[in-house]
Amino acid sequence: MALIAPMSGPWARQGELMKKGAELAIKDINDAGGVASLGGAKMQLLVFDAGDTAEKAKNAAQRMVSQEPDLVGVTGAWLSSFTLSVSEVTERAELPMVTLSYSDQITSRGFKYIFQMPPTGVKQAQDALPALMEVAEKATGKQPSTTGIISDNTASSVSFAKPMREGGLEEMGIELLFDETFTPPLADATALIQQARSARPEFLIMLGTSVPDDKLLLEKINEFNLGGGRMPIISSGAHIGAPELLKNIGPDLLEGVMSVVGNWGAKGQEEIIERFKQETGEPWMTQDSISAYGDIWLFKQALEDAGKADRKAVAEALRNMDTTEGPAKFYPGGHIKFDEAGHNVNAKLIIVQWQGGEPKPIYPEASALAEPVWPTR
Repeated sequence: MALIAPMSGPWARQGELMKKGAELAIKDINDAGGVASLGGAKMQLLVFDAGDTAEKAKNAAQRMVSQEPDLVGVTGAWLSSFTLSVSEVTERAELPMVTLSYSDQITSRGFKYIFQMPPTGVKQAQDALPALMEVAEKATGKQPSTTGIISDNTASSVSFAKPMREGGLEEMGIELLFDETFTPPLADATALIQQARSARPEFLIMLGTSVPDDKLLLEKINEFNLGGGRMPIISSGAHIGAPELLKNIGPDLLEGVMSVVGNWGAKGQEEIIERFKQETGEPWMTQDSISAYGDIWLFKQALEDAGKADRKAVAEALRNMDTTEGPAKFYPGGHIKFDEAGHNVNAKLIIVQWQGGEPKPIYPEASALAEPVWPTR
């Protein structure tokens, strides 16, 4: 098995969290006897650095497939832009790739060897708006009517914002007061947050993809006296719940910030969350770690079903998978089945919120470890 993810550059922390989740899964599987249908064969993890650009990610994928002809599966590559590049290489190599990336393009290219676990960015945005309005109304008795968007231009952020920009907000009766896009890495957030200070939307949609950019944005929000729960902030992706964001910013600036994610350590997963914390020293289990953990178990199940360590047989086993058991318990919705495009048709989103110095699942109720709070001025 291989993990290809950023191990250097601005997204390296997310790659590290994926690696920790994948390594724990390998340990758990091998300690439990390995792959039974292969005579108890042990699973091995190889790690490849996707770097900090889509071109570097593609080059890493090319090295991976040329150097490791015995690979039967790969998980990665975190950032959707990287996954789009890497999957071009794995597709040609007929190597099954499982991903937690959000971009709708990933499973809209007719590929046969890509398997996308979370809801796509568009689906998340479509589902998130009603869910967020439900949270707001429950907490305050009314729904907000104005917002602003600050987004980077990476594939996942573009996918998430697209349906909102193209009528989703209007259909919910929400006026878009401003819409700003930036190219990461961000050097100065002043001009972006100045828009929020001037317009004063009832909530802010803030779509970065890296911890350094999140830090700059949130610090500027606080400098302009909009942070600390004064203005509800909605993000997308696991980066906003990364442990070092707490170390770098502090709990006060993060309090109340919400993020829509494709997975998170949630209700029903308390045992694996606790073991992960003990094994790694991490304070909680983010989307990156729980997804990578689940992906390795998913490949283990595919190997069991295939009965041989052959990449085409593993891919076929994934295509035919329809289960609520085994690896399914590590994903929201608890049911894995792929459509012809390779998308998990039962994928569900989770909303996490910073409360008391920890990002906690607040939606849906089946996954929630805390009650939602809608920050008010």
